[in-house]
Amino acid sequence: MFEELIALLFYSREFAHRAHLATRSHAMHVTLGEFYEEVIKLADRLSETYQGRNGTISIPFLDAQDDVGVPVDVLTTHLKLIENLRYRAVHRTDTATQSQIDDVVNLYLSTLYKLQMR
Repeated sequence: MFEELIALLFYSREFAHRAHLATRSHAMHVTLGEFYEEVIKLADRLSETYQGRNGTISIPFLDAQDDVGVPVDVLTTHLKLIENLRYRAVHRTDTATQSQIDDVVNLYLSTLYKLQMR
């Protein structure tokens, strides 16, 4: 379950980078650039923390089909998936790891706010 969570973060990073390069909006370009740079750092830190407690994981490759969608819609969908997975992937009592998932959720919410302001 945790592996799917990290795979989704990797996929979000890839989606955001492609959307960043495809947009004609400077504000969206900057916001998506900030997102893809930060989400991969958070995914790396989260993976290392989880593996420190649980051992090495194998992260699957997601071959998703939503990479042509509107960034707000795609990232909203990804956020919902993260929020649905988080307590199945990591026990509620693992507060160190849950705190890092909070950081991920915060990044998505902040990014969605900035994207909706345009």
